[in-house]
Amino acid sequence: MMRVAIPSNGDGGLDGTRAGHFGHCDVFTFVDVENGEIKEVSTLPNKEHVQGGCMVPVNLLADNNVNALVVGGIGMRPLAGFRQVGIEVYHDAVRAEIKPVVDDFLAGKLPKITDNDVCGGGGQ
Repeated sequence: MMRVAIPSNGDGGLDGTRAGHFGHCDVFTFVDVENGEIKEVSTLPNKEHVQGGCMVPVNLLADNNVNALVVGGIGMRPLAGFRQVGIEVYHDAVRAEIKPVVDDFLAGKLPKITDNDVCGGGGQ
């Protein structure tokens, strides 16, 4: 079983939209996958993320058994945190809708984010 997290706006879910800044999203949509198929979809409210508190979402997702995260962008510090706790981070900066991004993830079409893809954060 694999759990994929997608930072989401509003109530999240497969029919929702992705949040532009993962640390400030309203909820994380969790997609539980087994044998390449979606088994369950759930959401978890994000915790308060203050400036410099990049490890808050890292620990929240690690504590909820997340194996992979799909983001439109991420800073180097939280990326390093996710790598440290064993959560693979994938990149799709194009689409806002969650369902097609999940479909591409399941099809193996999303690349892992590289150090060259990270954001400066803090308005840089």
